[in-house]
Amino acid sequence: MDMGLNGARVLITAGAAGIGLEIARSFIGEGAKVHVCDVDAAALAALRASDPAITSSRCDVSDRAAVATLFDDALKALGSLDVLVNNAGIAGPTGRIEEINPEDWDRCLDICLTSQFNCTRLAIPHLRQSKNASIVNLSSAAGKVGFPLRSPYSAAKWGVIGFTKSLAMELGPDGIRCNAILPGIVTGDRIRRVFEAKAQQRGISFTEIEETMLQYTSLKSYVTPQQIADQIVFIASERGRTISGQAISVCADTQMLA
Repeated sequence: MDMGLNGARVLITAGAAGIGLEIARSFIGEGAKVHVCDVDAAALAALRASDPAITSSRCDVSDRAAVATLFDDALKALGSLDVLVNNAGIAGPTGRIEEINPEDWDRCLDICLTSQFNCTRLAIPHLRQSKNASIVNLSSAAGKVGFPLRSPYSAAKWGVIGFTKSLAMELGPDGIRCNAILPGIVTGDRIRRVFEAKAQQRGISFTEIEETMLQYTSLKSYVTPQQIADQIVFIASERGRTISGQAISVCADTQMLA
């Protein structure tokens, strides 16, 4: 299926590994030009070796000066911009609200929510020049059902949905679409670390917390990074050009997070 993305110019945050890398490779597979950033220098070095078609920069997207430099780099590499994927995020602390270090709370919201503002505000002038402009913000199932012992992460991901809907209303007259993707339990190192922390907090085994989490999905299954990437490529494509202002779940029908 031709998605009409040949030559599209795409910027993806936290794109050197995990979900971000799958998104980048999926756009490359459609003929797009892709620039990614990441805070992990080792992951960036590995990316340059494995995927030389993807240009990249090191950037902490919570740092506005660094984000300004990122956009200079990306625009030099891409020429302009058609798609921004705000993928950067961290798991944040695990614990009861009274136990959470305020600095950990701040850092989680800075990376998971404020970074999307930092990037989007610089992307908009360039997206206005595009004939198929799209912003995709990564939220989470935790952004619609809550997540006990993970309040900073959940609060940030709820915020992403409000940010996305407001952007869609503001930018629609400019022809810029904006949507949020809500992954469920995605395979990878991050969810393993989250499950380990929750198991330790509750005094149960990793297997017990995993079984508990999966039982609250209708499909009783994890989601893969490729499935997230497939959805993002579709809504950013010509075939998704009437989709905007949506919080789209790719979550195996997650009913709750325990």
